Amino acid sequence: MRGQEFERKIRKLGRQRGVFVAFDAAHGKGSHRRLYFGERFTTLKDRNKEIGPGLLKAMLDQLGLTRDDIEE
Repeated sequence: MRGQEFERKIRKLGRQRGVFVAFDAAHGKGSHRRLYFGERFTTLKDRNKEIGPGLLKAMLDQLGLTRDDIEE
């Protein structure tokens, strides 16, 4: 899964659950940015590159979500 796809799925989940989702380009260095899901956030690196399975799990854990939450 690429970073753009991850962001799109988180935004869709936020709309479904009525949770505030924001992408903050002001935080982070280089290609790293913050993605907020309600009060929680994770760092999203380059949105054009693949996210490995371990990093994906860590990002979902930071947001309080599971892989099943973002599967369609």
